[in-house]
Formats: sequence, C-alpha cells, structure tokens
Amino acid sequence: MRALIGLSRLLDVLTESIGKSVAWLILVAVVVSAGNAVMRKAFNLSSNAWLELQWYLFGAAFLLAAAYTLRQNEHIRIDIVYGQFSRRKQHWIDLFGHVFFLMPFTLLMVYFFVPYFLHSWRSGEMSSSAGGLVIWPAKLLLLLGFFLLALQGVSEIIKKIAIMRGDMEDPNPFISAHQAAEEEGKALVEELRS
Repeated sequence: MRALIGLSRLLDVLTESIGKSVAWLILVAVVVSAGNAVMRKAFNLSSNAWLELQWYLFGAAFLLAAAYTLRQNEHIRIDIVYGQFSRRKQHWIDLFGHVFFLMPFTLLMVYFFVPYFLHSWRSGEMSSSAGGLVIWPAKLLLLLGFFLLALQGVSEIIKKIAIMRGDMEDPNPFISAHQAAEEEGKALVEELRS
C-alpha cells in the first residue's frame, strides 16, 4: 500500500502543478477578450482567430483544471444528503462514485478522444470560420483534460482505500456548510481585528 500511496502523492503533485499553472490562462483569455472587444468597437476590426483563441484558452483552463478541482475535493455533490452520513460512509460513497462512474467515464472519453484527436491532427483540420484557427489543439485539450482527470481519479481511489484501511489521515475532512460558514465568519472577525 505504501507504493500506491507514493504514486498517489506523485499524481497529486502533478495535478497541483498543472492546476495552478493553468489558472493564468483565465487572465490571458480575459486580456484577449478585452483586446478583441476594444479592437472591434474602437477600430471596427475583428478576427475569428481571436474569438477562437479566447474559446481555446477558456476551454484549456476548464479542462486542465478539472483534475485539480477533484484533487481539492471541490467537485459538486449534494451536501444536504452527503453531509448526513458518517465520514466512513462518505468515503464509501466517494469510492463507489470514483470506481463506477468517474473512472469508466474518463477512460471511455480518453479511448474515444485518441482517434478523434489523431484524425484532426493528421488531416490538419481547420476551423470552418474564415480566418479561424487549427482545430487539433482544442481536441488535444479534450484528450489531455480527461486523461489528467483519470489519473487524479486513480489517486483519489488509492487515497480513499488508504484512509478507510487506516493507512493515512483524511486530507479533506468533511466540514458541513454550517461549520464552514462559522469558520469563515471567525476568520473575517480576526482579520477585521488585526
């Protein structure tokens, strides 16, 4: 189990570094979007390439940060129901979801996106819009996003099993929305006092 926990930590480091790096893509996308809007309104100049670049940047940030979001335990779940269970049952629910929903879905998407990307790359597929960009980078982002999500899914499965076996501490102990609000309120009060 120690080797698997080591693999999980390695995958977590990879996910963390990629997730934090792609955050900058949002800023670049905003600058591109603002620049394109200014050029269009002020100078009556526009380009499909700039619009598509903006979409690529937002897509890249979303797809490449999905694994980071899973790593941070920030994916959406129904806390009203989930929060009523013991922490052990929550781990079982997460493990079940990762094994039977997340992993089959991500692996299926990787399986289908490999030929989808390769066909686009080999053919040099271009946008159907005049002056648009090549398409294969967007398809590569789809493949990479789901591949990274699958890797992080493996890491999460390893951690859930290790936690339930008692081989490691829970890195994300569950805090109810009420507790989180109380802690945030206390932190704000402390910040205001200093």
